[in-house]
This record gives sequence, C-alpha cells and structure tokens, in this order.
Amino acid sequence: MTEDLIVVEPGVIGTIRLNNPPLNLVSKEVTAALSDALHRIAADDEVRAVVLAGTGDRAFSAGSDVKEFPSLQGRVGDGKLIEENAVYNQLADLPVPTVAAIEGNALGGGLELALCCDLRVASRTALLGMPEVRLGVMPGSGGTQRLPRLIGLARAKELILLGEIIDADTALEFGLVNRVVPDGQAEAVARELAETLAARGPVAVREAKATLNTTLDGSLAEGQVIELAASERVFSSEDMLEGAAAFIEKRPAQFRNR
Repeated sequence: MTEDLIVVEPGVIGTIRLNNPPLNLVSKEVTAALSDALHRIAADDEVRAVVLAGTGDRAFSAGSDVKEFPSLQGRVGDGKLIEENAVYNQLADLPVPTVAAIEGNALGGGLELALCCDLRVASRTALLGMPEVRLGVMPGSGGTQRLPRLIGLARAKELILLGEIIDADTALEFGLVNRVVPDGQAEAVARELAETLAARGPVAVREAKATLNTTLDGSLAEGQVIELAASERVFSSEDMLEGAAAFIEKRPAQFRNR
C-alpha cells in the first residue's frame, strides 16, 4: 500500500509524485514511501533533474494528516518529526536539481516539503502558507529554518506566527516561488525548467548546488574556499572540455556527466 502513496517516474527528468489525493496529506506512511522513492532516484545515474508533484489539482500537499496528532502527544519527535525531518533533508540533499510543481495548495508540511526543492512553480490560484499555529502546533519539519533563509526573517515571522495563507502572486513577490503559471500548467512548466537544468553541464550543476547549499551560513572567505575546491573538480571534468569545445564549434554540448 505504501508504494502506491508515492509514484516514481524514472528518466532523465525523474518525477516523484505524491499520490494521496485529494489533499496529498503527509502521513507517516507517505513519509516512509517518499524515503524509498528518494533512494531510488539518488541511485539512478540517468536522472539529471527531478520534478516533485502531487496528484490532482486541489493540492500539491495540504500538509500533515491532523488525525495523527492525538496519537503523537508527548512523542511527536519519535513518532513523526524525526523521521520526517530526515526524509525532507534527503530531498534537499539530492545532488541533482529539483523543481516543485505546486498545483493547488501547499500548506504546512506540504510547503515545508516544497521548500526542500531548488525551484518552485505555483499555479495561479494556489494558496501557500504555514498555518500550524491555528491548530495549536508549529512547523516542525524545517519550516522555521528554511523559510527565513529563503524569504527573510520578517516575512517568515509574518507567515508562521500569524499563520497567514498567501496567494501565488504574493508568494512570487516574497520570493517563495520562482514562477506563477496558469492553473493546470504547474507541472508542465516545472518540467520545462527541469529539462533546462538537465541540459546544463551536470557536473557543474551538481557542484554549484552543493556549494550554494553548504556555504549560505558561513563567511564569505569560507565560502570562497569551498567554491574554489568545487571549481577545481569542475575544471577537471570531461564535461568542461566538451562545453568549451561546443561553444567554440557553435554546436550543442553533449555532456556525459563525468
């Protein structure tokens, strides 16, 4: 049963689909299935980029299954959040770039999941937010950490402490999403972005993503040391030679991920 909760579509553009409609709620079973899916994607050398989407048009994911909450009183860490944080980190740490296709709402844990992706595309009528405080709880799967790093502390406090839900255009203004598209087009546009990412030099993209993710909270000097080491690895790759040759010869590059 848990395998059906997450659908994996392999390929150069790998797709991971939350398959728990209509709201694609994040239950303990969904989290376990997502972990298995991420292991499969990470082990697939063909994958150059990943699209994360939900089934249906009502919600990318409306967050946690609130029906689980009473059974977690006093043990939410062991019962839910430790595993959920580990799996969300698993998504954030994928070496290939990821794009969240937010068709419909992304709320609570659903938005926390989208924050683990490198880029986010939202449909025009999507609603986004972390309204946990309305239920007497708080974001516990990275929301208080990833959201301010993305949109700044003041905006993050506004969304988390007030429990406000914003529309897609406001999310774009805040820098929470990268694109707003007509309803029904989020996954298609996310796939277009993923195809562009996949066409770039995979060694360079992988190293650039890792450098961006690991240097954000350090000093400029520390970051430059890490950047230089990453650049050395990129300039030692066959892909670098192919990229330069393709540019000189005015042809598309044929990168081989090495």
